[in-house]
Amino acid sequence: MKIRLSFLFLCALAMTSSYGQTGASSDSRTEQSDGSRVISTAVPFLTIAPDARAGGMGNVGVATTPDAYSMFWNPAKYAFIDKTFGFGIGYVPWLRQLVNDIGLYSVVGYGKIGDKQAIAGSLRFFSMGEVQFTNDYGENTILVKPNEFALDATYARKFSREFSGAVAGRFVYSNLIPGGGDGTTQARPGTSVAADVAIYYHHEMEVKGISGASIDFGLNISNIGSKMSYSSSSIVRDFIPTTLRLGPSFTMDIDDYNRFSISLDLSKLLVPTPPVYLKDHTGSSDSIKDNKKVIYKGKNPDVSPVMGMIQSFYDAPYGFKEEMQEINIALAAEYWYNKLFSVRAGYFYESVYKGDRQFFTLGAGLRYNVFGLDFSYLIPIRSNNPLQHTLQFTLLFNFDNTKKPEKAGATN
Repeated sequence: MKIRLSFLFLCALAMTSSYGQTGASSDSRTEQSDGSRVISTAVPFLTIAPDARAGGMGNVGVATTPDAYSMFWNPAKYAFIDKTFGFGIGYVPWLRQLVNDIGLYSVVGYGKIGDKQAIAGSLRFFSMGEVQFTNDYGENTILVKPNEFALDATYARKFSREFSGAVAGRFVYSNLIPGGGDGTTQARPGTSVAADVAIYYHHEMEVKGISGASIDFGLNISNIGSKMSYSSSSIVRDFIPTTLRLGPSFTMDIDDYNRFSISLDLSKLLVPTPPVYLKDHTGSSDSIKDNKKVIYKGKNPDVSPVMGMIQSFYDAPYGFKEEMQEINIALAAEYWYNKLFSVRAGYFYESVYKGDRQFFTLGAGLRYNVFGLDFSYLIPIRSNNPLQHTLQFTLLFNFDNTKKPEKAGATN
């Protein structure tokens, strides 16, 4: 499908959740006309949930039971997975209401090393379809296919019967204008190297009236890495979406056939919040001093990635209230029957001042021998969503070389 270059920017706009509303406060001397407080980063495809299980649970996954797609949510969960090895294949359609050739493809595989260790790797490939370049006269010049991908590897290990940790490495490649486009730009592919650090806690407990229960907690700091630039001559480098995700999960085996769990994820981008710049006397342009914009409120965002992570906890121009608005909340429930069939539901909330993504999700899963299949469906509440009214699916294959009893739904 051929589309104009301008549509590429529409895709980027949708991916970075730029359907934000007016900000927490407004001052004609300092604010943009729309008061936008949305935080934007490079390669936002890294924040798209690649699997339909989490997609059907409102993007919850940091403390849910381990599965093949634990790489994205919390790689430390791999140490507790009860299968020997497995892999998954997923597809996420993007902006399906407008085009049919944009989407995220993913493949992931894992393997256990004894009872305490595990390794895993994954590839996520985001295709932006075909983009038609035009010249100043509106004439077609060149047809390109922008794309991005991330290649991951992780090592997870149990430190005790209830606690595990993991580290992951990631190479990110973003080619928004393949071949430099029509030759009139100095564009080049952007690259970055990043890491994840994660922990996972699993505690089995006894609850009167049910056959078994567990409480889990997960924490993952993902995409800790270098900034990205798309031009050899530009000094501007963008942060990648370093994200803190944490939360608990409670699971209970009602009996030998029925399992129910409820999970909560809290997430926050660990990149600087855009400051409020002082306006000049006209009120329409930023005030400039020493060739730099004058910051009226907030902190200078031109810092290193590590400093940006630290600064992200206290740099919001409107203080503690705005910092709290930067925390996204996701809540989900999952029910399994006889380890064969599951139904899921979730809710995701993002502040109206930070992107306004609010949606419900529904999902279902099937398991038979080594084969698994998951589906999810997203229902937007307030603003449009690139995934609205589209079906996402994931194929899973899990293998076990050992003969041991399993709990219902232990590996999903």
